[in-house]
Amino acid sequence: MNLCVIPARGGSKRIPRKNIRLFAGKPIIAYSIHAALQSGLFDKVIVSTDDEEIADIARQAGAEVPFIRPKQLADDFTGTNAVVKHAINWFMDQGESVTCACCLYATAPFVEAYYLREGYEKLCTSSKSFAFSVTSFPFPIQRALRMNAEGVVEPIYPEHIFTRSQDLKEAYHDAGQFYWGRAEAFLNDVVTFSPASLPVILPRYLVQDIDTLEDWRRAELMYQAWRAGKADA
Repeated sequence: MNLCVIPARGGSKRIPRKNIRLFAGKPIIAYSIHAALQSGLFDKVIVSTDDEEIADIARQAGAEVPFIRPKQLADDFTGTNAVVKHAINWFMDQGESVTCACCLYATAPFVEAYYLREGYEKLCTSSKSFAFSVTSFPFPIQRALRMNAEGVVEPIYPEHIFTRSQDLKEAYHDAGQFYWGRAEAFLNDVVTFSPASLPVILPRYLVQDIDTLEDWRRAELMYQAWRAGKADA
């Protein structure tokens, strides 16, 4: 089966109760759940959480919460791969085999079913282990600056500081939305950020990290503008 795993622990620090905080009027986790269901790709859409309130809200939004995540997998140091691996193993212990899994972040209000489908198609038509969301940097990273020990500016890549931007290769970063993978790749801890993966390129207006309250406000403003644009189209 195809499994969607939405990690959502209760102990977020920088934004308390981040995974169920209201975003543009509804719990932010609901956007990820609805996109997963809308995609029609998954036999099961589950939320992996250690928190009963998050579990209740997830169920109300349409997801399943077949287990409460063990506390040892809900601390500040547990990676998402361990959470997905736990979910796959849980279903295997119930006698249900998992072919592909998608780790979909709970704080991804811009995620669209269209890109989830694109990721799944890329994975299935290749021999790769993963397909995940990326987006381009808005400025050439080869011309990035830093402050040195004396507090003055210096280029990180001096050889490119005078290179025209149009002559530099475009660079990408993790968009922090979703990670499709073959079940065995998750189980065997295959490295995601490697040649084992294919990119699903998102436009920059659909990408915003949400780690601080300032990020949150910026994301809500972006979301409102995006929805207004879609309504006018």
